[in-house]
Amino acid sequence: MQPSAAPYEERLTAPRSWWLISFLVGVSMALILLPFGTLPMLGGLAGGTAVAAVVASAYGSVRIRVVGGSLIAGEAKIPVTALGEAEVLDAEEARAWRTHKADPRSFMLLRAYIPGALRVEVTDPEDPTPYLFLSTREPERLAEALRAARAAA
Repeated sequence: MQPSAAPYEERLTAPRSWWLISFLVGVSMALILLPFGTLPMLGGLAGGTAVAAVVASAYGSVRIRVVGGSLIAGEAKIPVTALGEAEVLDAEEARAWRTHKADPRSFMLLRAYIPGALRVEVTDPEDPTPYLFLSTREPERLAEALRAARAAA
């Protein structure tokens, strides 16, 4: 028997410009090591680029999934039955919820390079977290997947 496909899955990858910055970090390492010779310079280029690329890749490896009656956002796993209504936030409203409207008790999965977001109320009385703030490129699709998962649960 095949497992059912996840109704929603998104990887919050780093923007393309970060990969150019990774290369530029390698170039700067190469320039720093240039006085020591050609071989250290090439090592600095390769090593600096590799380290910066690993950091960019790790930061952009976080995933948001709705699967098996749960919302998995990064390392957090929340049953959809403990979630309330989801509010789709445009870029301006998302910026407000990241700054002056933010509650320090909330769970925030932030990626500044993603303008849209979804704010989901937490209805579990045992949980002190008032809401989840999730940066997402497709907030409407995520909200619909949460509604479908909550209806199925």
